[in-house]
Amino acid sequence: MLLTETFWLALKNIWSNKMRTFLTMLGIIIGVTAVIVIVGLGNGITKSVEESFAAMGTDILQLTVWGRGTSRNISVDGVYRIVDENSDLLKGVSPNIYFSGNVRVGTTTFRYTSVYGVNEEFLSMRNYKIAEGRGIQYMDIVDHKQVCVIGDYLAREGFGGDAVGKTIKIGAYKFRIVGVLAPKVESADLQMGGDDDRIYLPYSTAMRLSSTSTVNDYIVTMTNDQYVSQAKAALENSLYNVFQDDSVYYVYSMGEMLDVKNATISMAITVLAVIAGISLVVGGIGIMNIMLVSVTERTREIGIRKALGARESVIMLQFVMEAATTSAMGGVFGILLGYGISSVATSVLPSIIDMTVKVSPTMSSVVVAFGISVGIGVLFGYLPALRAARLNPIEALRYD
Repeated sequence: MLLTETFWLALKNIWSNKMRTFLTMLGIIIGVTAVIVIVGLGNGITKSVEESFAAMGTDILQLTVWGRGTSRNISVDGVYRIVDENSDLLKGVSPNIYFSGNVRVGTTTFRYTSVYGVNEEFLSMRNYKIAEGRGIQYMDIVDHKQVCVIGDYLAREGFGGDAVGKTIKIGAYKFRIVGVLAPKVESADLQMGGDDDRIYLPYSTAMRLSSTSTVNDYIVTMTNDQYVSQAKAALENSLYNVFQDDSVYYVYSMGEMLDVKNATISMAITVLAVIAGISLVVGGIGIMNIMLVSVTERTREIGIRKALGARESVIMLQFVMEAATTSAMGGVFGILLGYGISSVATSVLPSIIDMTVKVSPTMSSVVVAFGISVGIGVLFGYLPALRAARLNPIEALRYD
C-alpha cells in the first residue's frame, strides 16, 4: 500500500512540473534510444553479412597467390592440377579476376556493377542458373572472346529484359551478351550493386584486356563443407610444395571471413553502445541535480511531514521513487523512439549504403536499456533522497 501511494504521489509531483521533468528525462531518452538503435543496427548488419556469405556458399575456399614476382608463380593449369590431385576434398576451381571499368549501356552508366573474369565452371560452382542464352564456355576462354553473362538486374534496367545478343561496354571495350542469369534476389528495388548486378567474362579475356600475365585470386569448392580444415590444409600443403614458402599465398574459408567480419562489427557496435550509454549517465546527473533542487523547494513540506511523524525511510522512499519514475518514463519514451527510428532507418539505409539492412532491436537490449535507466534513476536519486530524509524537522519548518 505504501509503495502504491508513494508511486502516485511521485506521478503527481512529476506532472506538476511537466517541462522540467521532460528536460530532465531528455538525457535518459537519448541514451536509451541510441543504445536500442545502435544494437539494432549491429544485428541488422550482422544478419545481412551472414545472408551474403550464405549466398556465396559454405563450401567455398578463397585462394590468393602473390608468388615471387614473374620468376616464381603458379599458372592457372597448375592450380587446376592441385585441385585434381586432391579430388577427395576439392572438386572445382575458377580464377576470379576483378575487371575494372565503368559499365555503360548506351548513355547510361552503371556505377555499382561488379565485373569478374571467370572460367566455364564458375556459374555452376556458385549455383547460378541461366535464365536466357548460355553461360561462359571453354572455347570462349581459349579464343579470348569478348562475350559476357550478365545479372538479372542489369538485364532489366539496361535492356528492358531483352539483353541476349546485345552489346555492353566495359571501360573502353565492347562485349556481346551471350547469357542472362536468373535473379538471386526477389525485390528489384534493392539489387543495385548486389548479386544480380554483376557481369562475368572469360578470365582469359579479362587477363588480355587488363594486360595481366598471372592470376592471383581463385575460388575453390570443396566436396564436403564439413571438412573445411582438411580441404584447406590439403590446398596449403600442395602450394607449399610448389613455393617452399607459406608467405606467398593465403587460403581462407567463408566461415573464417564471416567470423572476422562479425567480430569487427560486434566490437564497433559495442564501442558505439558504450559511447551512447554515456548519455544515460549524463541523464542520471540531470536527475540528481533536479532532485536536489526539488528537495530544496520542498524543504517546508518535508519538515511538516516529519513533524507529523513520517519516518526517514518513508521520506527517502518518496524521493527515490520520484527519481526512479522519472528515469523509467524516460526509458519508455526512449524505447518507443528507438523503435520508431529503427523502422525509419530500415527504409532509408538501403538507398544510402546500397545494402539491405533491417534494423532490428533485440528484446534483451530493450530490457537492459530500460533496466539501466531505472537503475540510474535510483542510484542518482539516492543522494537527494538521503539529504531529504536527514533534514532537521525544526530547521525545515523554519525554512522560507
